[in-house]
Amino acid sequence: MAKIEIFTKATCPYCHRAKALLNSKGAAFSEIAIDGDAQQREVMIARSGRTTVPQIFIDGQHIGGCDDLHALDARGGLDPLL
Repeated sequence: MAKIEIFTKATCPYCHRAKALLNSKGAAFSEIAIDGDAQQREVMIARSGRTTVPQIFIDGQHIGGCDDLHALDARGGLDPLL
């Protein structure tokens, strides 16, 4: 089973869409909420090079954000990673 990490904020609609896609696939993931957590936000930025949420990692590989995750799924690349 893949190790999936997703950095999120509670009020982020893109975070909810990304989690909904992963849930629809039955994929278990660790959610790392960065709301008010400057240290976790810095970890996310250091790992992804991006400041926006969500940031998604599968087995340590940076997938990107919500649109990146959906695009990966649309071209059939997500299921093999899960």
